[in-house]
Amino acid sequence: MTISSVFVVFCTIFISVQAFAVELKGALVQGGLVHGQVSPGAQVLLNGKAIKVGREGAFVFGFSREAAPLASLVIIKRDGTRKEQALEIEQRQFDVEYVEGLPPKTVTPPPEWRARRKKETGRVKKARSYITDDIFWLQGFDKPAKGRFSGFYGSQRVLNGKPRSPHYGLDIAASVGEPITAPATGVVRLAAPDFLLEGGIVIIDHGYGVTSTLFHMNSVAVKEGQHIKKGALIGSVGAKGRASGPHVDWRVNWGNVRLDPLLLIEEK
Repeated sequence: MTISSVFVVFCTIFISVQAFAVELKGALVQGGLVHGQVSPGAQVLLNGKAIKVGREGAFVFGFSREAAPLASLVIIKRDGTRKEQALEIEQRQFDVEYVEGLPPKTVTPPPEWRARRKKETGRVKKARSYITDDIFWLQGFDKPAKGRFSGFYGSQRVLNGKPRSPHYGLDIAASVGEPITAPATGVVRLAAPDFLLEGGIVIIDHGYGVTSTLFHMNSVAVKEGQHIKKGALIGSVGAKGRASGPHVDWRVNWGNVRLDPLLLIEEK
């Protein structure tokens, strides 16, 4: 991803869309997070599926890396009035890197890892399954560590001719031991020091299914169930797990939808 393309996509987060008496704020783009406000008691459907609406009418949703160019947003007011709006979702081009000659074990995990990975991925899934009434995501997000961006959302590698899963995080390179802070207020749903691929990992629940995941951590300084504020220390930068160097990999989800953290922050 070039610097210019990052800038163009990043700027879209400041665009507000006015549609049928509801204002949408965020990035109408692949990887973007969008939120809005409706009258209390109204329902909101995205592509035919109901999404959470709070008591005061707040709602949030996001678009995946593979999101189609058009999405349907339906608002059903308490009196039954129904209005639908087509949303145009900006399409992006993502970098693809081809790497050949790697040892097979670095491309395909060995069979003996399977049982452990099943447990670890199960814990991640559970940590991201909470749908609470908290609206901490509405307070915005900060960069969780000081350092340069070394990897971007959406990029993909083809290893020994085999396409791998796209990279869904924002990598921030820094020295081992540098502090990692909470990008937004929330509740710690997962805190573990030594996952097989992720190393030290923390998942923070910001409410409404929005979560932050941070991994490759050298140390983890929080516990599951702990309430933490934006900017609070949660651990330190490392190179644990499958990492080519010291950095923190920060990922943001809305439920199972993987979002682009770069769209949520402004470079400090």
